Amino acid sequence: MNWDRVEGGWKQVKGSVKEQWGKLTDDDLSEIDGRRDQLEGKLQERYGYTKDQVSKDIDEWLARH
Repeated sequence: MNWDRVEGGWKQVKGSVKEQWGKLTDDDLSEIDGRRDQLEGKLQERYGYTKDQVSKDIDEWLARH
């Protein structure tokens, strides 16, 4: 799956994102609204990850879906 498909099908993908990163709230997911940069920012905020770590984690998650 590529990010364009995630963005287009955000409502269907939200559950998988929340399953992967449980510290994200429903409000976070609504705010992210399929935008990768927003997801990266929220993961950095909630988990204290570096930008490189967040990018790697998202890429790995994307590859599995």
